[in-house]
Amino acid sequence: MTSTQQRHTPVKHQYDRIPYLVAYHNNSAVRDVYGGVAELVVLESYLLKPAAVADTGAATPATSDTVLVFMHPIGGGAYLPMINALARAGHHVIYCNSRFRGTDSALLMEKVIEDLGECIKDAKNRLGYSKVVLAGWSGGGSLSMFYQQQAQCPTVTASPSGDGPDLTKLGLIPADGIMLLAAHISRHGTMTEWMDASILDESDPTKRDPELDLYNPDNPNQPPYTPEFLERYRHAQIARNRRITAWVKSKLAELRTSGRPGAEGAEFAFVVHGTMADPRWLDPTVDPNERTPGTCYLGDPELVNMSPVGLARFCTLRSWLSQWSYDDANGDAVTCGPDIEVPALVIGNLADDACTPSHTRRIYEAIGTPDKEFYEITGANHYYAGVDQRPKLNEAVGIATDWLLRHEFAVTP
Repeated sequence: MTSTQQRHTPVKHQYDRIPYLVAYHNNSAVRDVYGGVAELVVLESYLLKPAAVADTGAATPATSDTVLVFMHPIGGGAYLPMINALARAGHHVIYCNSRFRGTDSALLMEKVIEDLGECIKDAKNRLGYSKVVLAGWSGGGSLSMFYQQQAQCPTVTASPSGDGPDLTKLGLIPADGIMLLAAHISRHGTMTEWMDASILDESDPTKRDPELDLYNPDNPNQPPYTPEFLERYRHAQIARNRRITAWVKSKLAELRTSGRPGAEGAEFAFVVHGTMADPRWLDPTVDPNERTPGTCYLGDPELVNMSPVGLARFCTLRSWLSQWSYDDANGDAVTCGPDIEVPALVIGNLADDACTPSHTRRIYEAIGTPDKEFYEITGANHYYAGVDQRPKLNEAVGIATDWLLRHEFAVTP
């Protein structure tokens, strides 16, 4: 349903932001990120909880048996408006960065699941929370769904490349509820929808199919795109992803059978060009919402398409298979959805220029539990960024607070 007014008016609370670390033994054969202590995985975390006295001078829910846990595969969201606003509404919130904070070139989704599991164990065993609600923001949505599926009934014994960890042996603790906020279906699904289908040669991205080059003014296919062109383009995007995957598997097999010392663990880095060429950024009739045509959440999509900040720009073989491969990656919210057994809340933002309506709706439809709710917020952008977005942010927090209260995941402010 589309929300036109917030359902709960949160009381504004002062809150404390408490930095802390979650550290556990590192079983990786090599360091996953540059620097750090090789024997440990160290997760930078923040606990946001109400202070003893609110802005109004009234008593606050300074103690709670429930904490909302946010994690994104590459982190970096600890100060996003939604995180702060939920804390200001009186909720206890953890934002935990994965070990891959700020860099995904070697990221394995299965290792991020391990990190999230350690965060939840710490929240329950050390911090004393009896209930945990996963809060999946953007790319954290499919991560949260993947985690919950594997915590309820673990089946994944290795990453797609055959490396660890074995999720069936981690003792993952299922969450008690799940919120999907401005979330997309998966990293691999999203990136494939954003891939530049015109690139014909991965070693030379200037070699393009001119009829698939969205940014070529001489391309006869211009917005609004025909259904026939969109179908052709989507098939070409998937085909390109599969070509890269085939090369990755071949290269990995070549390294493993090279006979060189350490061959089994050998890696290879490469660049993927052109990953922000989704027709929806140029044609507002594709997956329509209230976004501004010709823009995306990172700016001008034509510039982002070949810039360093594009998705999957810098990769390694194992990471591609785990994170970006259309057919091999595990972290898919739509695939995991039918297995979800806990209460679920899905909120989509109708001016979102990253996670458009089809994503949040596909996630909601896939969730198996009958105890699920869906809301869309008119005019809200991806990050609730800007002064004019404050009412939209308050609306989202109101919806979340109402849902949390009705499911006994929060105390009345």
